[in-house]
Amino acid sequence: MNETPLTCLDLWFRAGSCFERPGEEGIAHFLEHMVFKGSYCHGPGDFDRKIEALGGSSNAATGFDDVHFYVLIPPNVVAPALDLLLELVLRPALLPDAFDLEREVVLEEIAQQNDQPEEKVFQKLLSTCWKNHAYGRPILGFEKSLKENTPEQMRKFHNRLYTAKNCCLSIAGAIPKGIEKLIENSLLSELNRKAVDNVNDIEDFKNIFRRGHHEHRIARLESARLLMSWSIAPAQEQLVLMGADIATSLFAEGRRSRLVQRLREELQIVESIDMDVTSLEKGGLVLLEAYCKEEDLEKVKNEIHKTLKESLISPLKEQEINRACHLVRNGLCFNLEAAIQVAGIAGSQTLWNRPQSLLKPLKHINYWTSQKLIDEMFIQLQPEESCTLITKPIQIKS
Repeated sequence: MNETPLTCLDLWFRAGSCFERPGEEGIAHFLEHMVFKGSYCHGPGDFDRKIEALGGSSNAATGFDDVHFYVLIPPNVVAPALDLLLELVLRPALLPDAFDLEREVVLEEIAQQNDQPEEKVFQKLLSTCWKNHAYGRPILGFEKSLKENTPEQMRKFHNRLYTAKNCCLSIAGAIPKGIEKLIENSLLSELNRKAVDNVNDIEDFKNIFRRGHHEHRIARLESARLLMSWSIAPAQEQLVLMGADIATSLFAEGRRSRLVQRLREELQIVESIDMDVTSLEKGGLVLLEAYCKEEDLEKVKNEIHKTLKESLISPLKEQEINRACHLVRNGLCFNLEAAIQVAGIAGSQTLWNRPQSLLKPLKHINYWTSQKLIDEMFIQLQPEESCTLITKPIQIKS
């Protein structure tokens, strides 16, 4: 938008919770908090005040694979904003008093998450299907580990992972002239260039996925849930992930999708049913979630199984495929409307050595014909290949 130009500076690191060593559980997310508590040159709160004074905003996020910090500012203040961002992230003070105070904030986050039935259901699924991997534990970590963390331990984590080969700076929006020179003269040039830390790298990730049927009761759960998850290819296999996106749209996006039409519109035995793809660097998930009454769980399960089985023998209509492909195509394009979105996608792709044109994934849509979806995708999304978790409310005795 020429009338209101904005620039996003997005700094990425391969330093998510997947890279935590035993005893460090939760330190990646905790470090994200501590970064904003001051650097060698700026005290607590100084960064936010100075970025806001420049007319900008900031935020950060920690995931399983990576962590990123970004600012959104007018293009004429990119130079001071870049200096502030790099000073904040690359030179955190990690002072003991601030460390102890912020740890209580993170522990409260964990307590709140553990108190939310929705969060408990999702975490139960992850820990069930990925029991022995970092993807199976909360990004927030464990209370015990966080209480034992020290500023020195966090400093070691930062020094180990916040390095040049683990880093990517993504810039999107209105890019001012001379940006390359600014970067060359910035703190990025001083980053340690040691090799990437490949802790927890598993060659055959699919072998750790645990298929099977599990049931669990959770307090204060408003509706019963049926969740099914399937192991899917890692993020670098974008052709396969595009097929998974199309398949989930065919099954459960909109009233005309197969599962929604059958279970919600015709039989009216679910409150809602959704299906999504979670893309991760070592291997992701296709996740199905249905909300229903507890007495309808068995019928819901049987109808889902029936629909998935029929997908192997029921030809896809051209209208079905076209609709699903349009939904996927539109979703990808809509995710490129803002500078923050563009910087995030480009930064993540480059960080993990898969840089490409932002619209290149659209080319993969044409690969997925009706028969290829059946032979290569639906065959994977069968009941026996899933990790199924049924959660029910705890019955309160009168």
